[in-house]
Amino acid sequence: MNKLFIIGNLTRDPELRTTTSGTNVCDFTVAVNRRARRDAQSNQPEADFFRVSAWNQLADICQKYLAKGRKVAVTGPVSVRTYQGSDGQTRASLEVRADDVEFLSSRNDGENAGGYSAPAAAAPAAETQSAGFTAVETDELPF
Repeated sequence: MNKLFIIGNLTRDPELRTTTSGTNVCDFTVAVNRRARRDAQSNQPEADFFRVSAWNQLADICQKYLAKGRKVAVTGPVSVRTYQGSDGQTRASLEVRADDVEFLSSRNDGENAGGYSAPAAAAPAAETQSAGFTAVETDELPF
């Protein structure tokens, strides 16, 4: 069985293209941080990069809702492609043909994709309660 499950962030905006037969393909790259491993120079987490291709209707959905920095979960078979770099070195690329893509960042994340952004203004208590929710002061939370 060849099935890969990854969770990471898009490194660039997705690119949609159409094959000669009229099939839509959306390509994007997902960076997956390694646990507890940091680059010695920048102190940033080491990451693995996976090229992802989504096809047909999934391609259209990815193009519409994904953007650089958004967090996604991707499931699908993985393959390795080798190629010659511009410096003459042989390089390898991990490629995933997406069977399923789950969006883990909300559309409203905007420029802070994948991160937290505080709400612009707090909703009035009456409006919040009418939506079926009760306002809770942060001082009352046990954590």
